[in-house]
Amino acid sequence: MPWLNEKNVYKIWLSEIILQQTTVAQGTPYYNKFIEKYPTVQDLAAATNDEVMKMWEGLGYYSRARNLHLTAQFITEQRGGKFPDTYSDILQLKGIGTYTAAAIASFAYNLPFAVLDGNVFRVLARFFGLDTPIDSGEGKKTFVALAQSALDKTEPAAYNQAIMNFGATVCTPAAPDCKNCTLSSQCTAFQTRRVGELPVKNKKTVKKDLFFQYIIIHTGDYTFIRKRKARDIWRDLYEFPLIETANLVSDEDNAITFFLENTLKEYLNNDFSFLKKSKIYKQVLTHRNVFAVFWEINLNPDFTFPDNDFLKIPYTLLPDYAFPKVIDNFFKDKTLTLF
Repeated sequence: MPWLNEKNVYKIWLSEIILQQTTVAQGTPYYNKFIEKYPTVQDLAAATNDEVMKMWEGLGYYSRARNLHLTAQFITEQRGGKFPDTYSDILQLKGIGTYTAAAIASFAYNLPFAVLDGNVFRVLARFFGLDTPIDSGEGKKTFVALAQSALDKTEPAAYNQAIMNFGATVCTPAAPDCKNCTLSSQCTAFQTRRVGELPVKNKKTVKKDLFFQYIIIHTGDYTFIRKRKARDIWRDLYEFPLIETANLVSDEDNAITFFLENTLKEYLNNDFSFLKKSKIYKQVLTHRNVFAVFWEINLNPDFTFPDNDFLKIPYTLLPDYAFPKVIDNFFKDKTLTLF
């Protein structure tokens, strides 16, 4: 981990934001890429929103990227490039919650605040044998107090890093290494054979299936994209014209014909020639399963959308824009005609 034992608060903050909802293996290349392109908070603040979103592309939870950029601008413009050095002030920064504030406070300034990420929840629940759901209000209060009481106040940074690493390498979610664990003789869950039952969670996410029909319009060497503006997880990312349907369009000829001659024709209000339909691409999100199909069509080079949301760009510029992962996966298959 390139940020291990790092004392530069900018790099610590960057690593903690990247690691929210991200594994170390997935986040490390992004961290290195950001540090190379934006070595200081001022460099990050000077970037455009589109540049930051493109750098973040594929990492998911894009609100983190937006908040990262906004906070960099705030620190640069309102604080003269100086990060706050107290827990309460760090907590006021956009995109920073109690866990991230504790991590920055302890790792950057060695302040006595306990981190409480998924690894720490798991270690504490098993060691103390707690079956209070970690995603309940009572559970969060219980574990916050327990984590703080267990913290080594003289070396909070070293302790926080140690317990996080312990959960990531020994007390893992599946197949923990209890046989070689130096704490097994004191671990309540191990002694009572409840390791696999802890920690306890209350909530079970019921995912909704979404069916996206992306329309790739060929007008000479140009196509159309637009930036998502809705307040959702893909806000500020780009996409092709989109028709959302109640279910998948099957590969049967009559289903394809109906979609083209009814749904798509009504959407475009224009004549077109059909090129091809892609396979189904799937992206799993926290609360959604997205199933996407890409339809390529030819339109008159003079075609324009009636609203100004759409950009007409050459195919060669598509790699410059940040897209949701499901669209990026389509690009990686190199199935786009003329691309």
